[in-house]
Amino acid sequence: MDQNELKARTKRFGIEVLRFCSSLPRTDAYRVAGRQLMRAATSVGANYRAACRGRSRSEFIAKLGIVEEEADEALYWLEVLMEYGERDAVDEAQCRMLHREASEILAIVVSSIRTARRNR
Repeated sequence: MDQNELKARTKRFGIEVLRFCSSLPRTDAYRVAGRQLMRAATSVGANYRAACRGRSRSEFIAKLGIVEEEADEALYWLEVLMEYGERDAVDEAQCRMLHREASEILAIVVSSIRTARRNR
């Protein structure tokens, strides 16, 4: 997967999370978790784009570290929503799909960090 493909994939992930969160119930608990999930998920794509524009390998690696943290945080909030979910309040299939995508993005980013460090 090249940079442009991963840019598109991380942006698509953020958009899908926004759509998912817009379907959550309008209670305080869902509002808080949904807002945190949206922030983390959209940050994945934004920070990956910033990493690609890094001025040095060190800056690239540092920005990828932020992407790693935000993808992991998105996983956390997806897990919270799955475990908290009241009957029929959360689209579990969509939540699992987003969790799988966040996990895959996280694995790609961790691998990229390792490769970038090795090739310094």
